[in-house]
Amino acid sequence: IENLFKTGSYTKTNGRKKMNNTIDIEKIISMMPHRYPFLLIDRLIDIKNDEYAVGLKNVTINEPFFLGHFPSKKVMPGVLIVESMAQTSGALVVSSFGKEAIGKLVYFMSIDKARFRQLVIPGDQLLIEVRKKQARKLVWKFDCLAKVENKIVAEATITAMIADSNE
Repeated sequence: IENLFKTGSYTKTNGRKKMNNTIDIEKIISMMPHRYPFLLIDRLIDIKNDEYAVGLKNVTINEPFFLGHFPSKKVMPGVLIVESMAQTSGALVVSSFGKEAIGKLVYFMSIDKARFRQLVIPGDQLLIEVRKKQARKLVWKFDCLAKVENKIVAEATITAMIADSNE
């Protein structure tokens, strides 16, 4: 999966990454039904509709799950890393559909080949890279990677479906 994400879509400028095609938190909130404490992406730092997206999650000590999940060794639950992958994938679907996505939701259908390789702890910046593997009408499949400091912490293949919000 790792080779799928060498897009070269961001470049360094004055020590900071120059972002192309970003989507901020306000736009994400307008695209998705998730809200605190379950909105697990803060920004899309790169997106190419119908192909790939790179989401960003700033992991802070203030996350509510740190109170009960390994309280003596703060660790982000793997299932929430997977959820951040699903949310980044869903944002890519909504962005790709554009105005046609109004009144629709993206539902998480399945996860395959999930692997967790490293702990995610407070202070980490989680980059979630998703690439469309296939799309058949309203069902999309994604290869996903989560990285901290350019090291893979998790990977999975996710399937999602877009449907009317009243279904």
